Order: sequence, then structure tokens, then C-alpha cells
Amino acid sequence: MPTDDLPEAFHVTTDEQLRAVSNLTRHRIMAVLRFEPATITQIAERVGLAKGSSSYHVRLLERAGLVKVVRTRKVRGVNERYYAMAARSIVLPDPGEGGPDVLMRHAVADLEGAPADGERHVRMAHLRLTDEQFAELGSRLHALAEEYRALSDPSLPDASLVFALFHPGSRRQVEGEAK
Repeated sequence: MPTDDLPEAFHVTTDEQLRAVSNLTRHRIMAVLRFEPATITQIAERVGLAKGSSSYHVRLLERAGLVKVVRTRKVRGVNERYYAMAARSIVLPDPGEGGPDVLMRHAVADLEGAPADGERHVRMAHLRLTDEQFAELGSRLHALAEEYRALSDPSLPDASLVFALFHPGSRRQVEGEAK
């Protein structure tokens, strides 16, 4: 199933969905399914899980609506299911003030799990921007990510792009300290 046939976004709105995406193993399973469908056996091999564990996690993702069966085929009398993402991207709810950001925790775990000898571009910059500059930078980052996502080729190795543009403290807190 090509990703062109998928809805653009899946909005996580329920506690069940949030629990499903919050788990690092399920996050890695969704990464396997990002560009092409896979069977439980293929998922287990790529993630390094036992088939039973892989099946358990995929069932939770399926129940939450995040993945779905896109085709089946009969292999030695057994129906083999191919799973794929339910949408091209997953939109998480705002974690709220002080809440854990699931996306960033997964990004750090993925970075830590990446081969140490691989090429990486990791940078943190502290900026002082007007509200307009902040909004423009956010829009440009989103546009750049979308431009390169459109160029993605499933036959090439994965590359992950994560960015976070935020004010480290609340605006009132920062403005109060400046006075």
C-alpha cells in the first residue's frame, strides 16, 4: 500500500491512543511501518522482538486505530496479515505545562539507539526572537520537513528529523525576570 493512499494525519485524542504511542517498543514498530506494510514476523525481526511480543504490541496499536491490516495472503494454510500505518503522520496532543512530551522522549531514545559511527547532525541553539520571528521560523521548519518528506524514497535507509521550537519558560516568567 503506497503512502499516497493514506490520510494525511491521525490525531491522537483518547487515553488508549496516547498509551499506545507512548510506549517506545510501539514507537519503533510504527517506524518499521512508516513506509511499507509488514507482517508480524517481519516487524519482530526488524525491531528485535519475539513474534509473540510483536503481535501483542501490534494488536494494541491496531485497537487504538494507529495501524491497520492492509492485505492478507495465505501461507501454508495460515492467513498472513500485512500491517501499515493508518495515516502518514501522527499528531499528538499538547502535553500541557509540565507534561512529558512523548515525541521528544522517543526522539532522544532513537538518537541514543542509532549507530554511534553513523553521520549525525545534532544541534541546540538558544535564540531571542520576536513573536513574528518565532512564528516564521516554526513555519519554515515545518515547510522544510514537508519538502523533504515528499522526497522520501522507501528504498533508502531511514533518516529522522526532529525539531522543537519552544520558549523554555512561560512568557510571564521570562518577562517577569526581565523587569
